[in-house]
Amino acid sequence: MWQSMARAGETSNWQAPELAQYATANALTTITRSIYTDHFNHVVSRGTPKNYPQVTSAEPQNAPETVMISDCGDSSGTSKVREGTNDPINDAPGGRRAIVAEVKKQADGTWRVNQFAVQGVGSC
Repeated sequence: MWQSMARAGETSNWQAPELAQYATANALTTITRSIYTDHFNHVVSRGTPKNYPQVTSAEPQNAPETVMISDCGDSSGTSKVREGTNDPINDAPGGRRAIVAEVKKQADGTWRVNQFAVQGVGSC
């Protein structure tokens, strides 16, 4: 999901079809609104975050429908710039941040992130 979001952010394409391949519900809404805001403000993203996801729980254990994932993502290699000029946007600094995500099995058997929370830099 994060890689897909990074690719969409390169052009602020908030309608990128691949976003819905990895996210749904609140997660997809959060991502598309964020990218749309960048699109509206003529801002694009550079770089790709690094992620280190680990499953922390699966319910029910014998046939999971919901999986919780924790991560200590690293956004230090990413930035936001003004579209067409590459002038840096005064944005929050990158770094390592705690991430928790709920991933749900969909009716078609695929898994998508349903919701997530990203904490501030230095939270992990």
